[in-house]
Amino acid sequence: MQANSANAKVLIVEDDPEIGKLLALAIQENGMMATVAENAHVMNALLRNNEFDLIILDVMLPGEDGLSICRRIRSEKTTPIILLTALGEEVDRIVGLEVGADDYVTKPFSPREVVARIRSLLRRASYGLVTTAVQRKLRFEGWQIDPLRRQLHDPSNARVAVTTTEFDLLLAFCRNPGRVITREELLSLTHTGLAGPIERSVDVHISRLRQKIEADPKTPVLLQTVRLGGYMFTANVEQS
Repeated sequence: MQANSANAKVLIVEDDPEIGKLLALAIQENGMMATVAENAHVMNALLRNNEFDLIILDVMLPGEDGLSICRRIRSEKTTPIILLTALGEEVDRIVGLEVGADDYVTKPFSPREVVARIRSLLRRASYGLVTTAVQRKLRFEGWQIDPLRRQLHDPSNARVAVTTTEFDLLLAFCRNPGRVITREELLSLTHTGLAGPIERSVDVHISRLRQKIEADPKTPVLLQTVRLGGYMFTANVEQS
């Protein structure tokens, strides 16, 4: 993962050649590298042989659709994903976040906006790399979170795949255990910047996080909702 957006490698999965070309040009003009794949088949071949720092994924693709692709990628990789969608309803955006996307852009869009969101996600994904002196590992209930490598391991020491946003949220909670954190504070603590999710999106990301760290996500113990307040992480957190 690049420590910043310079020379970052971006994969664009878009079947419309004009949109793909527009995005690639905007990305390249801002010092990054862009590769375009027109469908899941081409994308799969590229991912087998290359490492990318971020993926832009159109929802409406021929064959396997973007939501299915996003879900599949997220089960294997933590690479930041931005969804491109022509759907404007909040419910559709929430579905995209639920399958593991970090952000979304609604068509029609400004190339400058997309580039800004790319940079914001890359900053967040590389946050641990630029502050190595203070990034000590944190442990809770047998779990370990490594801010430097941006990795989460369960009590059996198996690595658990999380999105950029999920990692940022968990790190914020681990650094503020036992304290009620509002949604607005979470947006600030997670360095979301221009790519910051709306309040409803925060709830979706936390729901996904509970699916990964709670014994019973329907009755959360570690990550509790505080009525009219926000959320509180109840675990005892230790540095290592």
